[in-house]
Amino acid sequence: MSLRAEAPSETRVRRFGRSQRWVHRTTAALMGVCVLTAAFLYIPEFAELVGRRELVVRVHEWAGLALPVPALLGLASRHFRADLGFLNRFGPHDKVWLRAALRRDKRRVSRPAGKFNAGQKVYAAWIAGATLVMLGTGLLMWFTHLTPIQWRTSATFVHDWLALTIGIVLAGHIGMALGDPEARRGLRTGTVSREWAEREHPLWRPRDGRRD
Repeated sequence: MSLRAEAPSETRVRRFGRSQRWVHRTTAALMGVCVLTAAFLYIPEFAELVGRRELVVRVHEWAGLALPVPALLGLASRHFRADLGFLNRFGPHDKVWLRAALRRDKRRVSRPAGKFNAGQKVYAAWIAGATLVMLGTGLLMWFTHLTPIQWRTSATFVHDWLALTIGIVLAGHIGMALGDPEARRGLRTGTVSREWAEREHPLWRPRDGRRD
């Protein structure tokens, strides 16, 4: 009989269900296709590697059209709708978090957060708006016979520069995710350690769900 006491199992709490994880993964995959195909279309060094440019254009267009679909399908899930409500709700603690971020104050006590912190809420709002703008300008560029050339020229300008901005913001988003293995684990498995939840999201109450 072993005299060593067994280490207590790590307490884990549910953070995301299947619907939230599916929406995130599918949207990320479609966004990745859009960014990758855009790079092959606009960066000369990459464009030289592609022999069938027309195929890349079609993949880029259809991936862009499909980008909002996962979120629209996710609306059928009450858990996904609840998360959207949390992301769309800014409270006094979010202002505190943003002020601390602007001051580069990394102390946990200076950055109170519910299920999602203020940075995640700002990112979600921005990327959702940027996706809609990209979809609208992309449609203007695709259906050239529906709009005058001035509209198409303006749409191309906005589409190209916003695409560059999205690429930079996504790189920052991925970089932050790489620096937080437990957050990635939450998106992969749906659960996180209670210690991480209490440290990173102290206002979140996983059991009752009454606070965001």
